[in-house]
Amino acid sequence: MAFDGVTVAGIVKECNDLLTGSRISKIAQPEADELLLTLKAPTGQYRLLLSAGASLPLIYLTEQNKPSPMTAPNFCMLLRKHIQNGRIVSITQPGLERIMQIHIEHLNELGDLCQKTLIIEVMGKHSNIIFCDDSGMIIDSIKHISGMVSSVREVLPGREYFIPKTTEKSDPMEFMISPDPTIFGNAVFCKAMPLYKAVYSAFTGISPLLAQELCFRSGLDSDRSALSYKEESPEAVTKLYQVFCSLFSEVKEGIFSPAIVYENEVPVDFAAVRLTMYEEKSSKTFPSVSTLLETYYAEKNAYTRIRQKSADLRKIVQTTLERTVKKYDLQCQQIKDTEKREKYKVYGELLHTYGYQAAPGAKSIEVENYYTGQMLTIPLDPTMTASENAKRYFDKYSKLKRTYETLSTLTVEVKEEIDHLESIMNALDIAEAESDLTEIKEELIASGYVKRKGGGKREKITSKPFHYISQDGFHIYVGKNNYQNDALTFKFATGNDWWFHAKGIPGSHVVVRTNGEELPDTTFEDAARLAAYYSKGREQEKVEIDYIQKKHVKKPGGAKPGFVVYYTNYSMMIDSNISKIKQVHD
Repeated sequence: MAFDGVTVAGIVKECNDLLTGSRISKIAQPEADELLLTLKAPTGQYRLLLSAGASLPLIYLTEQNKPSPMTAPNFCMLLRKHIQNGRIVSITQPGLERIMQIHIEHLNELGDLCQKTLIIEVMGKHSNIIFCDDSGMIIDSIKHISGMVSSVREVLPGREYFIPKTTEKSDPMEFMISPDPTIFGNAVFCKAMPLYKAVYSAFTGISPLLAQELCFRSGLDSDRSALSYKEESPEAVTKLYQVFCSLFSEVKEGIFSPAIVYENEVPVDFAAVRLTMYEEKSSKTFPSVSTLLETYYAEKNAYTRIRQKSADLRKIVQTTLERTVKKYDLQCQQIKDTEKREKYKVYGELLHTYGYQAAPGAKSIEVENYYTGQMLTIPLDPTMTASENAKRYFDKYSKLKRTYETLSTLTVEVKEEIDHLESIMNALDIAEAESDLTEIKEELIASGYVKRKGGGKREKITSKPFHYISQDGFHIYVGKNNYQNDALTFKFATGNDWWFHAKGIPGSHVVVRTNGEELPDTTFEDAARLAAYYSKGREQEKVEIDYIQKKHVKKPGGAKPGFVVYYTNYSMMIDSNISKIKQVHD
């Protein structure tokens, strides 16, 4: 993902189309490094968000308003004084830099027409919003950068504004005016570095992601050395040059195809142009770059926020799970050590039968094992008699037998606890909202893994199962956690509804409402894919799914939440691609 020069070009195109000629109605500064401009145009009212945040600089049009502080910051007050009610003349982007310039006409105190420029630089930690007069002098900026902070450029009132040239890169838009394959080849293919890196190192406004996309469209290996291509495959220069010209011709003409690429429903990348290298992944197209950016960062922030909020619960579950797994492994090893108990029992019985043959002080005795008919050598303690040795072996047998019987019960309980903890971890992985975490926390409290603070009451549960509609129109429900799984299976589903679950691994209960109808094969497959996707095996190529009518699913007495038993089920192997199944947001 990258807010590169091409993305800025898409935003500039949208803003020019919608905002040129509009008047600045309101200026707000919701955050220390963020502006929200409300603009009135003949076609309606718009809001333009400008953020110079070091971690998340942004520019996009939005319909959402944001609360502002009671007292406006100084920079906001300055802008209100100069350009409130001003008219936007044009919006430009110098070259393909990550810079947007808003040119504004306004009347000063004397009623004279003046021009100002609001410049937004989207450059990571160097991002800034700078306000300049018609001569290019800085009036003020949202961040003041002195010479002690940057040796490249000072951003202070009274200084001249300029774009620092920190690298020798060509402007792709100037290159398009008089394209020359020789110049292109010399700029890209003369560097001993991976081809995609050579591309974004040669031109401004190209992110590593876009450079890899150019290589993919050209059928070239992006990780191969650019210099080796020039020496061994001269035709590679022509291929990449043609793709480069095609893409930037579209950018120059303002043709964009904004899209977000998803992996397991989590946004992983976005671009203002179509990303053909991700065609095997699910993607979503948008009517504008602004809508793309607003959606992407909202979804990304929501995912990140839930991961952060679940971090404490995740740590508790992970720590307990690791400790329990170690305990289980130790118990399994101890059970393995008890396997020789039957041997000691046989030693004792044979010594009772043949012990009279043992010579005093002997260290072993060889006798016939009447269970197998073979000769057997029994080690002896020379300081003991044969009967004492027999008693010693019977004592060992009894101790190991007791250990085995105790561990046989304990290992079952510990394994159930491991399965329970893994199912909770799976629930944390698929949680989408704080209400989902609330129900998981309540389960951890009920299971004794977490203590309720201050002896408070149980928190109100508002979380609901996932709701999907199959390609054939049948309603499918997916439990988000163990409590929901139990409720879905034993309170919501009717006897003839179909029930699905990933075989042998933690996962959600999936229920298909049949309403007394026969399910088509496609619906069985859709439900199975959902069971695979909402399980621990979602990253596998194929997952084995058990399915059975709900009336055959039973819950043993005293079983942990979400645990059930069933017999004579059907099974299928299926992938976890749920992109064709429609989700319903109740």
